[in-house]
Amino acid sequence: MKITGRKVIRACVVILFALALVSIHSLRIFADSEPEYRSKYRGQEKREIKTLSNEDINELRAGAGWGLAKAAELNGLPGPKHVLEMKKELKLTAEQERMITALFTEMNKEAIALGNEFIAYERELNKRFAERNIDEKILDELLTKISETYKSLRYTHLSAHLKTPGILTEDQIKKYNTLRGYSSEDPCINVPKGHDPVMWRKHNNCD
Repeated sequence: MKITGRKVIRACVVILFALALVSIHSLRIFADSEPEYRSKYRGQEKREIKTLSNEDINELRAGAGWGLAKAAELNGLPGPKHVLEMKKELKLTAEQERMITALFTEMNKEAIALGNEFIAYERELNKRFAERNIDEKILDELLTKISETYKSLRYTHLSAHLKTPGILTEDQIKKYNTLRGYSSEDPCINVPKGHDPVMWRKHNNCD
């Protein structure tokens, strides 16, 4: 049987195509199996303090909420910071503004001090693990300090939320929760401050 150059080329193309399919299939199998060994924390090993992101550190240093007051905020108890941000919408009186400002100033001062303390303890914990300079006794002592500081920090934020409603009227509290997007009313009417209007309406099926 006569084998032409065209037949040889065609055969080579078929073989190469088959090899390519096998390679792609093998890569898919490898790719599918690889993620189960990959940590969801990958990349975080490059942080200065492994347990805290730059955003975490900035929030703690600024005395920001860091999500510590969710138990109050999401159950309808306003916090002083956001009340002051909405003072025009809430129509705060001069006396209310004075009281809320004093409350926020006190809370923020305590939160900044505790936040820096928390960062320092986390830094120490990370450093000791990195240097392999830690035992169970030191670990227990550091974790106790971290947990006590965290508790005090959370208390600082939550206690401010406990005090704030007593300075406001029921209508102001209702307005606050509506503006924050927590109201049982139509969430499409008011987009909470700090949220992207398009994304907010999309997530709440407003379109």
